[in-house]
Amino acid sequence: MPSIKQNPAGLPLPDFRNFGVMLRVLLGVNFLALAAALVQSTGVGDWVLRYVDMAAWVQPLLLLNLTLLASLANLLRRMPLWLGQVFVLLLATGSAVLLLDFWRFMAFDDGGGQRLLRAGLLGGLAAGVMLFYFAMRAKAFSPALTEARLQALTARIRPHFLFNSLNAVLSLIRSEPRRAETALEELAELFRALMRDHRELLPLADEIALCRQYLDLEKLRLGERLHVEWEIVDVPTDLKVPPLMLQPLLENAVYHGIEPSGEDGTLRIRFARSGDELHIDLANPCREGPGHQNGNNMALSNINERLALHYDLEARLDSGEVLLADGQREYRVHIVLPCRSSNA
Repeated sequence: MPSIKQNPAGLPLPDFRNFGVMLRVLLGVNFLALAAALVQSTGVGDWVLRYVDMAAWVQPLLLLNLTLLASLANLLRRMPLWLGQVFVLLLATGSAVLLLDFWRFMAFDDGGGQRLLRAGLLGGLAAGVMLFYFAMRAKAFSPALTEARLQALTARIRPHFLFNSLNAVLSLIRSEPRRAETALEELAELFRALMRDHRELLPLADEIALCRQYLDLEKLRLGERLHVEWEIVDVPTDLKVPPLMLQPLLENAVYHGIEPSGEDGTLRIRFARSGDELHIDLANPCREGPGHQNGNNMALSNINERLALHYDLEARLDSGEVLLADGQREYRVHIVLPCRSSNA
């Protein structure tokens, strides 16, 4: 199974396909250009003009390099660290020289050997600064610390899951012992799933199977009051996701959406691929019963933090109540994950 780490063996070379990495490179290099313009300027007005002139040269170079590095991400991941760093430095240096030479050819710049040398040095220096930043960031967020944090977050989810599952079985022991026996067998399967190493990403199919088993247990307890609608559209079978990502949300949906009212309710779960993204939608009715208390959003914040640790800025989670046309309220959760195969 793949590690949670974005780079094999804990390498600090960033994954240039990651949106968070791209954003940090764009902001970092533009900050360096802003600082360089400040050093060269004689006043605030001159500073702005110098930065605008510099940005007109920096932005195309940045976009070109990021596009090339993103397209070569798989190759970079297989390289030794030092070779990958040298490649990035040479790419930044060479592209800076070629771009300035192109501007000279188009008569937008007077060029000259000294200017070409300076452009190459500046490009290489900017790349070196960003590589150093990502190396320091990788040390600050070391794999050991990240995995320990993920283990702690998962450990907070596990007791709620086991407690509610056991309650579902206990409610059947006297009234329906045969169904309780079946439920205990399913619960044993769920326990085995919980004992796995939760630092690793797991196939989406395993997470869906876990959720189905959990909802089967709840259906034994709630009977026909609980209806579940699944929709899975064009989802790759080799897609990996964080473990226990969906089950806590379904647990909340049952506890806060179905159980309090005493009426029938439907949970809707949808998985759909859109380009390089996987969209997951969960919806449940909002009907509070007497004595029922709202949740503290622990599961949502827990999952949100785990998504950030796994995917940086490439994943997001949105949630909230929606007023339907018939006056009923519905609680919806929308999760977006990067949709790449395990070999990508």
